[in-house]
Amino acid sequence: MTNPLNLFDRPNSYIGKTVPRPDARRLLEGRGRFVDDIQLPRMGHAAFLRSPHAHARIVSIDVAAARAHPGVIAVFTGAEMAQHVEPYVGVLTHLAGLRSAPQHPIAVDIARWQGEPVAMVIADSRATAEDAAELIEVEYDELPAACDAETALDPGTPVIHPAFGNNLAWERTVDVGDVDAAFARDDVTVVERTMRFGRHTGVTLEPRAAVAEFDPSEDRLTFHYSGQAPHMMQFIFAKHLGLPEENVRVVAEDVGGSFGIKIHTYGDEVATAAAAKVLRRPVKFVADRAESFMTDIHARDHVVEGRMAVTADGGIAALAFDDLTGIGPFSMYPRTSAIEANQVLNLTGAPYVVPNYRATARVVFQNKNMMCQYRAVGHPIAMAICDGLLEDAAAAIGMDPVAIRRRNLMRDDGYPCASASGMKLADLSHHKAMDRLVELMDYDRLRAENAALRAQGIHRGIGFCSMVEVTNPSPMFYGVGGAPIASQDGATLRLDAGGGLQVASSVTEQGQGTNAILAQIAAGVFGVPIERVRVKTGDTETVPYGGGTWASRGAGIGGEAMLQAALALKSQVLDVAAVILQARPDDLDIRDGSVTDANGTPRMTLSDLARTVYYRGNELPSDLTPELIATRHYRVTDFPFVFTNGAMAAHVEVDPDTGFVRVLDFWAVEDCGRVINPQLVDEQIRGGVVQGIGGALYEECLYSPEGQLLNTTMADYLVPMAGEMPDIHVAHVETPTRTSVLGAKGAGEAGTGGAPAAVMNAVNDALRPLGTSIWQMPMTPERILKALGRV
Repeated sequence: MTNPLNLFDRPNSYIGKTVPRPDARRLLEGRGRFVDDIQLPRMGHAAFLRSPHAHARIVSIDVAAARAHPGVIAVFTGAEMAQHVEPYVGVLTHLAGLRSAPQHPIAVDIARWQGEPVAMVIADSRATAEDAAELIEVEYDELPAACDAETALDPGTPVIHPAFGNNLAWERTVDVGDVDAAFARDDVTVVERTMRFGRHTGVTLEPRAAVAEFDPSEDRLTFHYSGQAPHMMQFIFAKHLGLPEENVRVVAEDVGGSFGIKIHTYGDEVATAAAAKVLRRPVKFVADRAESFMTDIHARDHVVEGRMAVTADGGIAALAFDDLTGIGPFSMYPRTSAIEANQVLNLTGAPYVVPNYRATARVVFQNKNMMCQYRAVGHPIAMAICDGLLEDAAAAIGMDPVAIRRRNLMRDDGYPCASASGMKLADLSHHKAMDRLVELMDYDRLRAENAALRAQGIHRGIGFCSMVEVTNPSPMFYGVGGAPIASQDGATLRLDAGGGLQVASSVTEQGQGTNAILAQIAAGVFGVPIERVRVKTGDTETVPYGGGTWASRGAGIGGEAMLQAALALKSQVLDVAAVILQARPDDLDIRDGSVTDANGTPRMTLSDLARTVYYRGNELPSDLTPELIATRHYRVTDFPFVFTNGAMAAHVEVDPDTGFVRVLDFWAVEDCGRVINPQLVDEQIRGGVVQGIGGALYEECLYSPEGQLLNTTMADYLVPMAGEMPDIHVAHVETPTRTSVLGAKGAGEAGTGGAPAAVMNAVNDALRPLGTSIWQMPMTPERILKALGRV
């Protein structure tokens, strides 16, 4: 062959030149795996001394006793760690005006929330590291704390970052139509409510955990962690630890739950990686449960002033609200802490025709743990605002809550269209979902039964929620704002000599069944038994580049990439088979691990074909160069997001003497496009509903006025248990998305997004005959009794 492109003569070519072997540096360094007489360093275990104050100046820090403690390998203060880590700032350019101060892995000079790391100890065991951390003497000058989001912007409130002049991080207003004129009309009924949402967190079964290893001979960092986005973290470690990106390997294999909690940049994890690089030894950090409650991101800390105007026939004339959210002292890097409020603005009222819409969000700093994206980001607030006001308005005009939804839901045949906030919508089925829900729950019978029981002093209620879920996000979500977060995902399929498929995908597995779905798609599209498919995810060294798992994108984006790669590989195989069998590719197929004719008659096994290619290539024409491997990437291009929709209902019983709420039944009808694995989808919905019920009735991170987190154990942070959970009935409407061949939308967050509104509406349906209602989550017994005037 000729060299038409002068590949070997270019100035930067290495061909024909003497270069060191790739392992030469290891041999010269004397620390590599090829040297037998060098003792490799043992793993160090990290523990962090954390600030006991919500806001304090670090006057002095004495680590001498800790460094002298037996078994201690190293101690880092914030100032010392700052020499090795470039600070990071959590802003995105498309969130205009968002600001946040530079952040360090360990506090430098000032600690800004209780639990912020102020020193790191690395020792030969975790117990030793914790003992040494207790020997560190820190002199604090406690500062006034700004803990209450509702007073964060008041003139007398301490400013957390003086350079900013106030505690405002970001604000935005959406204003569509003539809201003021709509509320001023004589023919409308107006309802107004103040809604409060308690901050809570993910409580993953497996806490955050990391093991970092640095190989100085290759200038290479390997970081194993319990997380969701390996390629994002690869970029972050490279940028902030001063390494080439190709010298950073991040591995996130099977993860014990994440729910969005493990998709962020945590200072203790960055410090673990930096310490491994500095010390040239492996370093391990595992958060204990108290650390998880104090430092895993929180979410949902919102106060909303909302109002809705409806006509006599139930039509929504206007919807308006002001949302205030406290995010902690920094905006989380790199996804930022303004996304949740932005989602509330974008998603509120999205299922409905709302001609006049005004929404304002203000995001403020406070001296509490940082807030950021957690499962169903912003959805529980957005759905509760609109559906809560809608059912309140229905009660005010004497209209059935199902009827008022049917009056206002967007028509199923009206897509594509846009929501009031401008979100592009397509392929939704709100009316079909509501019809299926009413049928599933036997609504009329249940209403009659509740009325009869009320006469006996038993107070039961039914609440609904019509909802949307953001899934399959495009680059418009993060990439457009400059974040190192891929909206695409990739899949690679390779046919082995034995006839099996080796599959690699950039999405990650957190227990939601992604690997099973990927195997299903690969096996079904390509044509092999599913047990012959081996799936690899979560390793930046072996999988294609991609975004990982977030925003319910595994099946919709990762699955579509897998489908396209399987089709490409199948085409390759059939081209080879056609040559070997003297047939046309269009007359062949692959079924059950064999190449067949169009009628399904086996002609040759895939293993025979693969071995011919790999071992006996001389039997093939010289111009046929099969690779038997295919990689494809996929991203959504036509819409910023692909929306899933659903209809949900809760049936509850409220005890007015104790304030206790019992959820009797819950129904969810979801349209997530093509359902690939019904059991996995149904259990994702059920798991989401459980978390939604948790936020509605049980879960809240409680702080003192001084910023002390009061519940840092599973004994006093309540999560829903099996005994509190109802039967959760799931059904589906399938409207495939037009954005892909597979047609799959996401399903992982709908339950969490819609359940709180349904439960709140059900509780208020039960309380309304008693002359009261409740608009604060979680709806604890104490709060219900207060609403009833009994405490």
